[in-house]
Amino acid sequence: MRHKYEPVDRTDKLLSKEIEELSEEELCAIVGAGQQAGLKLYPFKKGTKELPRVRRTIGFLYSIQFETMLDVGSGRGVFLIPFMKKFPWVQVTSLDLLDKRVTFLNELASGGFKQMHAEQKNICDQPYLDKSFDVITLLEVLEHIPEVEKAITAAVKMAKQYVVVSVPSKPDDNPEHIHLLTKEKLTKMFAEAGCTKLHFDGVEGHLFMVAAIE
Repeated sequence: MRHKYEPVDRTDKLLSKEIEELSEEELCAIVGAGQQAGLKLYPFKKGTKELPRVRRTIGFLYSIQFETMLDVGSGRGVFLIPFMKKFPWVQVTSLDLLDKRVTFLNELASGGFKQMHAEQKNICDQPYLDKSFDVITLLEVLEHIPEVEKAITAAVKMAKQYVVVSVPSKPDDNPEHIHLLTKEKLTKMFAEAGCTKLHFDGVEGHLFMVAAIE
């Protein structure tokens, strides 16, 4: 069903409401006003439930004190968006190799998530100084990186407190997954990077790991 777009002053009033209070017609009015204004509109997955691996990561982060975080391979913000809602005081740097993702994330920051900025850089190059971030998250990322050992070494060097990792725990049909990183492989790679204090957990088809930096 199509709805006529509301006048601008009407749309301004709608923007003051919580999204749960809006009807379908009111939501259409807001989207229509954005389109008329030439704004970029991005699709998000429906549903309010967090993925189990995201919930597990956020649960761990609630247990520690930190002020800065580097999120590597942020993509569409599946982890980053719920994280920033729950941790608005944490200053976040996001890395992604794709220009369109970096553009999206910076526009997201301009739209309200002021604690975050995104940059197009490769973690394998260690783009920041040692001990630059309290926490570094590598969630569903390492299995994509050809030089995975370099990425792990860089993360260990740039982190002050923790490196948090999640990877698939079994083979799948994603052609972009070029590694199956087991507990044994991750233990070896992190040990070679100088980090041996690791904690592992299983989360619904994924391996979750926290590396404590000493």
